[in-house]
Amino acid sequence: MIDKKDITGIILAGGKSSRMKSDKGLLTLNKSLFIEHIINALTPLVNNIIIVSNSSHYDEFGYKRVNDLIKDSGPVAGIYTGLKNSKTEYNLILSCDIPQIKTEVLEMLIIHADINSDIIQIESQGKTMPLIAMYKKDCLIPFKDLLDRGEKRLRVAVAQLNTKTITIDSEMDQYVENINTIEQLIELRNGIEN
Repeated sequence: MIDKKDITGIILAGGKSSRMKSDKGLLTLNKSLFIEHIINALTPLVNNIIIVSNSSHYDEFGYKRVNDLIKDSGPVAGIYTGLKNSKTEYNLILSCDIPQIKTEVLEMLIIHADINSDIIQIESQGKTMPLIAMYKKDCLIPFKDLLDRGEKRLRVAVAQLNTKTITIDSEMDQYVENINTIEQLIELRNGIEN
């Protein structure tokens, strides 16, 4: 397995959150913020953590925070910004809306790393998840090329690179669930906190 000194954790916390109407990384579940759950899952596996966000609220966690280098260009720009600031070849990249993420899920990405794959992503319930994935630093150049051409769709970027997909067991599906709406958040809290 890749040594943790060769892996950076990158959390994307710069989304507009139009459906949630608030910053998803700063929502709470079980008395902890979403971003704290994600940091806890990443910490055993990575050398350091970078938070990509234009919000100074994330400074309090004590990790390096970087502003998006290319404004209003979605996760492609977020990943580009994270990779540009990373000093390691391997990078675990996560969105900030997966508060149930577990270290064991992320370990699967590391275990399946190989010389040929640029990206290793999770698949759950038939859906690929490029924001629960490991990216090589080399993805920086093709991502920048796409952004220079105005391409903001992450699926387009992922399709142009050598991508390996790891399907997780169904009992792990809940750990990778995105919480995008207030209704989903209420349902999750009711199921867990009561």
